[in-house]
Amino acid sequence: MARRSAPRQSARKAAQTQVAATESKQKVVSVTSVDVNGTSTTLSVESIVDVDKTRATKRKTAPPEPEFDGEEVENISRAKDTKNSQETTKKPAAKKRKTTKNEAEDTMPLASRTAIPSLRRAMYIGAHVSGAGGVHNSIRNAAHIGANAFALFLKSQRKWVSPPLADEAKTQFHALIKEHSYDAGKHILPHGSYLVNLAQSDAAKAAQAYDGFLDDLQRCEALGITLYNFHPGSTGGETMASACARIAAQLNRAHAATSSVVTLLENMCGSGNVVGSRFEDLRDIIALVDDKSRVGVCIDTCHAFAAGYDLRSPEAFAQTMAKFDSVVGLRYLRAFHLNDSKAPFGSHRDLHANIGTGFLGLQAFHNIMNHEPLQGLPMVLETPIDEKQPDGKTVENKQIWADEIKLLESLIGMDVESAEFKQMSEEFQAKGASERQKIQEQVDKKAEKDAKKDAKKDAKKGSKAKKKGKKKKDEDSCDSCGESD
Repeated sequence: MARRSAPRQSARKAAQTQVAATESKQKVVSVTSVDVNGTSTTLSVESIVDVDKTRATKRKTAPPEPEFDGEEVENISRAKDTKNSQETTKKPAAKKRKTTKNEAEDTMPLASRTAIPSLRRAMYIGAHVSGAGGVHNSIRNAAHIGANAFALFLKSQRKWVSPPLADEAKTQFHALIKEHSYDAGKHILPHGSYLVNLAQSDAAKAAQAYDGFLDDLQRCEALGITLYNFHPGSTGGETMASACARIAAQLNRAHAATSSVVTLLENMCGSGNVVGSRFEDLRDIIALVDDKSRVGVCIDTCHAFAAGYDLRSPEAFAQTMAKFDSVVGLRYLRAFHLNDSKAPFGSHRDLHANIGTGFLGLQAFHNIMNHEPLQGLPMVLETPIDEKQPDGKTVENKQIWADEIKLLESLIGMDVESAEFKQMSEEFQAKGASERQKIQEQVDKKAEKDAKKDAKKDAKKGSKAKKKGKKKKDEDSCDSCGESD
């Protein structure tokens, strides 16, 4: 998935990363552009707030995709689930989550939620937040950063079998949804497990993937959540057509076993055997799903750009949306993952960047924020929030998401020709320049290496063909003179 990162970069990476939480107070100066009745005003607000920071271990390089925080641990009941457990060794009981002296300080918002009616367009923007300690905590974490939509993992991303949701967690989830006025049916977007591959052809592994997938859908229904986002999977070296057929078959089974969840296929960046990098892959899966009301698409901006779908200029964005509509159908578009890209266009590399700092740039997100048909959809940030401290340690700074939410909201109705927009765009591009250059050099180096490999292959093929031609000519000569082999 989701979830799916130095900063939230690839969820499979996140699934391999252990984390330990720490908390500290820091001074925050947030600069927010607010458009009121056509007049832009810049506000600087300085305050002392508690910022939850998470120390992250150094991540190892892993296959593309996951993104997100460390293991999401449910606030589960203590009953043992020995029936489904696949572990052969007994692990020590997990330690209880520590609480601080002042719970009120822990929930002090980094930014207030914007009232949707105050925006020129109803854009519901948030981030993929942690559900550690219980799924209900994701609601507080979303409110903490001023999010009007959010994503989460419904269980641990590190194992196949997790204990069921605790009754207390479900009760608190429903209570907090009401308290914070989130619409669980429209603006909460759980991310599927990165362990699950619905395209799996091996019978035993396919059954394991299906069970994990179905369990997530059942958790959604228990929480009143309607939308569920997941990565389509990998062909495993088999044909794309057969992989798409297997995914659709698994979706049909899962839909028949549940009643309301809409499963959203996420577009991918196009690396290796990954399914979903082309809009045609998504179309072919949807075509084989029996109940079309139970399937949709979540577009990840970084993935789309890396796969060769341009979003940067108004014209390019319009063409990409028109392409999606003609191939898949806009009626199936139900959500967005908002990520800039550290890698260049068509690079097939899944490297998320902060809004405006990557190769997509601020204009791409202005295009999205001002595209009327996208109103009302959940738009979830999966951008990096890790920061390196003077002592060399890396911590999460959730103020980055709070600021990016406000930034995206400020783009609604903003004039791209204005001095304000141009200045912001230039500043963000300057901030990400060194990272873009580094990745561009990597991409160029790989392209050069691949070109040399291809040239060698072509030369080898040419040499074989030449030898084959010479042999055939010699044989023809022998035949012509009547000699036998």
